[in-house]
Amino acid sequence: MLFDDIQQKLKDIEPDIKTIKDYWHNAQLEQKLQALEQQSQGPNFWQDPKQIEVLKELQHLKNQKHEYDYITQTCTETPELLELFETDEKELEKIAQEINKLSRAVSKFKLLLLLQDPEDKSNCFVTINSGAGGTESQDWANMLLRMFLRFCEREKFKVQLIDEQSGEEAGIKSATLFVKGKNAYGLLKSEQGIHRLVRISPFDASKRRHTSFAAINVTPEAPEIAIVIDPSDLRIDTYRASGAGGQHVNKTESAVRITHLPTNTVTQCQNERSQLQNKETAMKMLKAKLVQKQKEEKKAKEKAIEKKKIEWGSQIRSYILHPYKMVKDHRTKFESPQPDLILDGDIMDFIEAYLILLAK
Repeated sequence: MLFDDIQQKLKDIEPDIKTIKDYWHNAQLEQKLQALEQQSQGPNFWQDPKQIEVLKELQHLKNQKHEYDYITQTCTETPELLELFETDEKELEKIAQEINKLSRAVSKFKLLLLLQDPEDKSNCFVTINSGAGGTESQDWANMLLRMFLRFCEREKFKVQLIDEQSGEEAGIKSATLFVKGKNAYGLLKSEQGIHRLVRISPFDASKRRHTSFAAINVTPEAPEIAIVIDPSDLRIDTYRASGAGGQHVNKTESAVRITHLPTNTVTQCQNERSQLQNKETAMKMLKAKLVQKQKEEKKAKEKAIEKKKIEWGSQIRSYILHPYKMVKDHRTKFESPQPDLILDGDIMDFIEAYLILLAK
């Protein structure tokens, strides 16, 4: 029945409505709008050198307020309309059309709210490094690589594997992805940190429980003009690529590793067809890392805090497969009892919980 279909659609968008309301409240957008309106109505506002910036921000928030009111009011009024026209098929068809419009508006507005930083729209590099523990951690790093590839597939991002170092027995020691698509960095930045796995090891004949760690680093792609690098500050090494590949892999020293000596920042690429292409990709990664490093140092200086190094004990998320099943984010406290779905790339709920936390 059409009535039941409409009820189900309303139920399906309830989590997104909650996300929008939580963000709107935590980011204090209503208060910001009122403050800007008061500022724009001040007697000396037209002499303010930041007048244009204020008016742009004010109009932006007014547009958001208009969309927010439409979404919340429609969600409040629709159940009442359903109850009123439960047996009126023509009215139900009109309500169904409005619900479809609402669903599209909710999806679009949710992302608009959560991804406010200009960098959020950027492409990004995702680097996965296995922790101490040999085969166990290398297999875990490979599971995370698959998780991110599946997530990118869900979001229709274009992904390029630009470097991969295979483990001795299984898994990977490290891998780097270049993820291209709208809001790639904004969505994946929540994954930076240490990921911890607890499970019965498939590599242990005694079937004992093991804990493995892997580190994820996410860096937005830097514009070409963002940084200038002195060639004398670079050490460029070439080596033979490892792993499966085309006719050039393992036959020539086409893989490239670049070290920025002043900061000891290292990038490498081996999956392009030529040494020149590998060098260009590694340089692109290096510029992105150095720009991000500059921003982090500036931010730390402004806040008068020292940037903490990632340590194996400071995991952001735990994936427990034994003795019970649970994935828990230690920053947001968000949990899921379905690790199989999470490891298959269904991580959007964790991402949204983190983005909401950032707004607090």
